[in-house]
Parts: sequence; C-alpha cells; structure tokens
Amino acid sequence: MRKTLLVGVLTLLGLTGIAEARDYPVCLRVYHNYRDWYDECSYTSIPQCRMSASGRAAECIENPWYTAPQPAKKKLRKQRRRH
Repeated sequence: MRKTLLVGVLTLLGLTGIAEARDYPVCLRVYHNYRDWYDECSYTSIPQCRMSASGRAAECIENPWYTAPQPAKKKLRKQRRRH
C-alpha cells in the first residue's frame, strides 16, 4: 500500500510541475555548449532571472509558451426602465 501511495504522490507532483513551467513569463536559458541548452521557465521578471543567470553561461528570454491571464469579462446588467 505504501508503494501505491508513493507512486501516486510522485506522479501527481510530476504532472503539476509540467503545468506550472508554462505559467511564468520569463525563462532562463542555460547553455552547455553551442548546440545544447535547456530552459528553466520559473521566473516572474527579467531582473529575477538575471540574478540566477549571473556567473553562468545563460541568458533570460521571454517564455514562448506563456499566455497571460485574461481579464474577467464584466457582466452587463440590464437597466430597468423607470416610468
């Protein structure tokens, strides 16, 4: 039973990590060499990302998969006619 619970928790954590990576507007692109890099898309601003990039072979870029939250649509109230 412990194995089943552990596997379930790890699976749930793995799936939420994938979804959260696309929820941030800035990515840190870390270079291994000229043809190999990976992106860490977990930053809310360019200055925050630059602090992590400092001293590394890395740069900050806008997250190409990020979609900003849409503002809530206001409901139009029907106006009563006063006679």
